[in-house]
Amino acid sequence: MQQFLIITGMSGAGKTLCVKYFEDIGFFCVDNLPPSLIPKFAEICLQGQNKMEKIALIMDIRGGSMFLELFPALESLAAYGISYKILFLEAQDNVLVQRFKETRRMHPLSPEGRISDGIIAERKILQPVKEKASFIIDTSSLNPRQLKQEIHNLFVEGKPYSGLIISVTSFGFKYGVPIDCDLVFDVRFIPNPFYIEDLKPLTGNDSEVDDYVMSFHESRLFLAKIVDMLDFLIPNYIKEGKNQLVIGIGCTGGKHRSVTIANRLYNTLKTKNSTVILEHRDIDKDSRRMKNEAF
Repeated sequence: MQQFLIITGMSGAGKTLCVKYFEDIGFFCVDNLPPSLIPKFAEICLQGQNKMEKIALIMDIRGGSMFLELFPALESLAAYGISYKILFLEAQDNVLVQRFKETRRMHPLSPEGRISDGIIAERKILQPVKEKASFIIDTSSLNPRQLKQEIHNLFVEGKPYSGLIISVTSFGFKYGVPIDCDLVFDVRFIPNPFYIEDLKPLTGNDSEVDDYVMSFHESRLFLAKIVDMLDFLIPNYIKEGKNQLVIGIGCTGGKHRSVTIANRLYNTLKTKNSTVILEHRDIDKDSRRMKNEAF
């Protein structure tokens, strides 16, 4: 079954990274193809030995006025019996501005003016495309690994797309609360494995620590209550159009209790939701600190 995908979206939202990830999963990618050439390109792709099953075209406002020819060109694909989907990459304005500043690039629609003016103009131009998009991914708080995982979920595993990316992150309060968390849960009420000699050098990824943390009735009840609350919240977040949910699980150092609870929560959520990502932000920080102090 042929997959014909149009990748578009805001400048700075991650289209360049997307090209690499789609090539990794077997897509033939063409960047910045003029829309008027889409019908001819599709014809070539369907010919005999040149027939390709997975095609991705990356198109955006770099094409200038030619970008406006996108919809008429896509409509012509019907003549070849080709159906297509649109992946739209989005990001918040402040994130886009920061990315442009970090790379010292100017916005293509505002080469001599303010980046924010270019972003406003681009949003206006792309709104009709966004409204017709099959998938919308907001990359504002996604790192490259998370974006790659989301693409893999959608186009390799074929998981249903809910529009909501759920990130479960363990962390240590002594290193600060992750700034992008929507929900934060404090598990410092659970007895700390740090004070048990055999468990201190281990982490919540080790079965010994997991068994210890989950041996307490309070831990099991707490996890059940979080899951119950998220079962209520997640469908309502999706209904209201929220596209990212970051759940922070924190203990003192981010190594034992938070890791255990985050692992358990992740394993539960991934059986119910299409895209769930797990990250242990501070799991190695104590060991790195002790190693540095040794020098």
